[in-house]
Amino acid sequence: MTVKTKKKAKTSRLTKELLETASDMRKSGLLTKAAHDKITMRHLGGSDVPAPGTAKISGPEIRAIREQAKLSQAVFARYLNVTAGYVSQLERGDKTPIGPALVLLNVIRRKGIGAIL
Repeated sequence: MTVKTKKKAKTSRLTKELLETASDMRKSGLLTKAAHDKITMRHLGGSDVPAPGTAKISGPEIRAIREQAKLSQAVFARYLNVTAGYVSQLERGDKTPIGPALVLLNVIRRKGIGAIL
């Protein structure tokens, strides 16, 4: 049985020029960040652009998000589908959120706790 591997496509000259133009337009304010990211992801496959909703969040920010929602660590943990101990570790800065918990925290930070309820 052979395993097929995908070859990484070489970026064409046209794509490089398009991305350079998009970057220049972004720097000059003619293009929004969202539009620039969409163009970049479309042409590079998202390899150079972080996935949406994955901005890092510090422990004090997580605690502020939870307190703003007026939730205990246990209830907040339930909404994130993690343990209360993990929320405690996140708030102390002992651990950094990753994966689905990080995405949910970013959604809550941007749109409020009501976005996931």
